[in-house]
Parts: sequence; structure tokens; C-alpha cells
Amino acid sequence: MSEFRQYWRIPAIVFIVIVTLDRITKWWIDTNLGPIEGTSMPVLPPWLYLTYVKNTGVAFGLFQGVPHVFTVMNILISLGAMYMYRYQMNHTVVTQLAMGGILGGAIGNIIDRIRQGFVTDFVHVTWFPGIFNVADSAITVSVIALVITSLRDELDSKSTETEQSRDHA
Repeated sequence: MSEFRQYWRIPAIVFIVIVTLDRITKWWIDTNLGPIEGTSMPVLPPWLYLTYVKNTGVAFGLFQGVPHVFTVMNILISLGAMYMYRYQMNHTVVTQLAMGGILGGAIGNIIDRIRQGFVTDFVHVTWFPGIFNVADSAITVSVIALVITSLRDELDSKSTETEQSRDHA
């Protein structure tokens, strides 16, 4: 089996889906709510709105004002994630899906930063402290999935070690 099919096919499909959804939703928001920041449209009031925001910081509007630093940082983190995935991680379906989500989200936001100097954010959950987009959601959900998978694998490993120690005692 080729390396691409073995390691990269599922992440590539997820990557394409995330980048496509991210670009389409940002285009729709730019077209319908931009260019005036703060323009908002209720979806499920009073909890969920679409609100146009130009984010020069990182996810959820943190660390505003240094977009080029975050562009370089996102590129380096993406390359590091690809290296770790290829050489240091188990290639389970969850890991493959998560890698596609992380890379798709990162590239979706990098495209914005390079094109316009900011990231278009628009998902405004009123009880949540920030406004975000599809790319941010993909990264967040993917990282959570990786953490849960890693913790589960660690617990399974310790459980197996404990059983083996008991069997040899």
C-alpha cells in the first residue's frame, strides 16, 4: 500500500472538506454581513448569532494585533503536526480524522491571514467568551479528540502493564 493511501488519504479528504466549508462560510459572511464589524444576524436568539468580526489574533479573538507572527507560527505548527503524525503517532481512524481537521483548520485561517491580514470570525455563541469560525471549530474538536484518544490509549497501556505484572507475580 502506498504511503499516501496508508497515512494521508483520510486526512486529505477531511482537510479538503474543512477548507472548503471554511472558505464557503467565510465568503457567505463577508458577502452578507461584511465589511462593517459587529454586523449581526440572529440564528437561535438569544444564544446563537452570526456576527462579523475581523480577528487579527488567534482562536476566539485572543492576542489581537500581530497577524504575521501568527501566520508564521501556524505554518510551523502545521509542519510540526504533520511530522508528528507521520513519524510519532498511531494512525487510527480518529488520529487520521483529527489530523485532517487540525491541518484544514490551520490552512483555512492561514489563507485569511495572507489574503486579508485578519481572520473572519462569525459564530457567536452568547454564553461563550469568543467569536469563532469553522476552521477554529475543526482545530478545537480535533485537538480534543486527540487528547481523549491519547488518554484512553495511556489508560489501556497502564491497564495492560498492570495485568501483565499480576500474571508474572
